[in-house]
Amino acid sequence: MKINVMQDVLQANDKIAEDNRRIFQKNNNLVLNLMSSPGSGKTCLLERTAALLQGKLRLGVIVGDCETTRDADRISKYNIPAIQLTTGTACHLDANMVSYALPHLKLEELDIVVVENVGNLVCPAGFIVGEDYKIMILSVTEGDEKPLKYPMMFNQSKLLLINKIDLVQYTNFSLEEARANAHKVNPEMDIIEISCTTGAGLDQWIKWLTDHYWQKLKGAAHA
Repeated sequence: MKINVMQDVLQANDKIAEDNRRIFQKNNNLVLNLMSSPGSGKTCLLERTAALLQGKLRLGVIVGDCETTRDADRISKYNIPAIQLTTGTACHLDANMVSYALPHLKLEELDIVVVENVGNLVCPAGFIVGEDYKIMILSVTEGDEKPLKYPMMFNQSKLLLINKIDLVQYTNFSLEEARANAHKVNPEMDIIEISCTTGAGLDQWIKWLTDHYWQKLKGAAHA
């Protein structure tokens, strides 16, 4: 007798993710599942985003890490709600973990909720958490071949942010090759080149974010 354990796990996860999604929809939240390898710049991006959105849209963050509250502490300094989920040995966040964070966020007072997933290029892509979109960050220090080596992460994502472009001159990373490889895996993927250090491209990121928030709100009004 064959028992497909992974299928059962994903079905259970997807059910909870739908429950999460209904809660987010009730509160008109745009929800993003932010994924990348460790050290790509997820937390730095959220710090810059928090500063740039002040007075425009209200941001909340659910942070996933194996240990420590370091990232949530960094984000909280910008006076936005940040809930830390420590996963221990788990290499990703799932819908059930995210559901535990929701009562600790005043979702009715937030416009955008970002789930900062555990740094990993494999596991996070397999688990929906109730998000509207998955977003990938790829830093130039990782290599332009990553979309081909880890296709599921890129195939599942609506947007690719290529970060640390201020360092590209010190690497053999090809922006053109990275874009081509990403579009081989996911032809519909949006791509924005950014530097969280210099601020390059962040205006385009904020525009993408606000455009998709208002699109969701408009869609909800006509539903």
